Amino acid sequence: MATKRISKTKSVRVGVVGVGRGQSFMQGAGPRVGLKLVAICDRWQARLEEVGRRYGVATYTDYDAFLAHDMDAVILANYFHEHAPFAIRALEAGRHVMSECTCNATLGEGVALCRAVEKSGRIYMLAENAVFTAFNMEMARVYRTGEIGDVTYAEGEYNHPMPARARMTISPGLEHWRWWMPSTYYCTHALGPLMAITNTMPVRVNGLSVARSELEADTPRVADPGSVILCRMDNGAVFKILGLHLPGHSNWYRVHGTRGAMELVRGPGYYGPGQIRVWHEEWMRKPDEPADRTYVPDWPEHADLARQAGHGGGDFWTSYEFANAIRSGKQPYLDVYRGVAMSSVGILAWKSALANGAPLDMPDFRSEAARAPYAGDNYSPFPSHWRQGYGRLPASILGTLKPSKKGVAAAKEVWKEMGYPGK
Repeated sequence: MATKRISKTKSVRVGVVGVGRGQSFMQGAGPRVGLKLVAICDRWQARLEEVGRRYGVATYTDYDAFLAHDMDAVILANYFHEHAPFAIRALEAGRHVMSECTCNATLGEGVALCRAVEKSGRIYMLAENAVFTAFNMEMARVYRTGEIGDVTYAEGEYNHPMPARARMTISPGLEHWRWWMPSTYYCTHALGPLMAITNTMPVRVNGLSVARSELEADTPRVADPGSVILCRMDNGAVFKILGLHLPGHSNWYRVHGTRGAMELVRGPGYYGPGQIRVWHEEWMRKPDEPADRTYVPDWPEHADLARQAGHGGGDFWTSYEFANAIRSGKQPYLDVYRGVAMSSVGILAWKSALANGAPLDMPDFRSEAARAPYAGDNYSPFPSHWRQGYGRLPASILGTLKPSKKGVAAAKEVWKEMGYPGK
């Protein structure tokens, strides 16, 4: 995944949807990145107006009116399960799109999104920020040199437990997607970097969910807290993915190849010490290769800007890559096909978990013939989808659960303090 210099041409005019997570993109917009913020959109009017005043840009509660604003591109930082329909409408309006994780909440949405990108001819990018940490970009560089050979096995972990109150603060409303999201769905932070490092694609998926309802007793969450996913990749390798809210914070990556291995060194903190380790068996290494080395990598360029950004620099790099893709007219590495594939791993893994780990094939979303049979597959665990006629999936392998009374009462107090107007 090559990087390139920021173009000196005029800024790309961008609108951001979502005034919560979206503020990271608003803060990152500017001439040094190549994006100019011109409009924002959200349903939470009071917060929208406050953020709009802070940035001095146009504000909209109506998405169609927002799309009519004079701009080149849209960044979607709205709710997890809303991205595909919003992206399709933006593409149909002639806008380039960068979407937060995930690209699609159903397989049918993934098919529709691929078709919309192809029809529009616009740039589409998944804003998977974990790909762009200094250590993951360095592992991608090392892999491209051939030093560890062809990947045979890899592990990715994104396990992010949070105190109950903190989760309530970022998840207002009993139907917020975080309370209903199955344990496999948020897999792109763990899988995306491994795909980018090795340039492989998933072709088959198995999933198992960890159902421990006592771990969610203090929250309104009705979904399981963790899962393990196995992916067979297109070169025959096996990837293991771990997450989501199990006790024991872990953001970690390891890649084994035919000539050696490398990993992010474990340790305290979000990314541990930020070191990578590369090692070889003595009888397999070349004369000029160290048998074992550990070091702290840096970004290949623009390190000063990346260090100032959130998510280990990823919030800078996603905007940077998006702006340059628009200027070049070439789809980015994290294009719609890779984005939909890694997003669909979570969906297929959940269907597998509901079938006690049965293997399920991943369609090739680049092929209309391969993806067409999935166009009507719109089964979802999210209540807002059910009201739109989507099929129902339970959010737990134990079935459709009710949130704990204790968790609901505590959450409503937090939301009242926040000024959240909904239920």
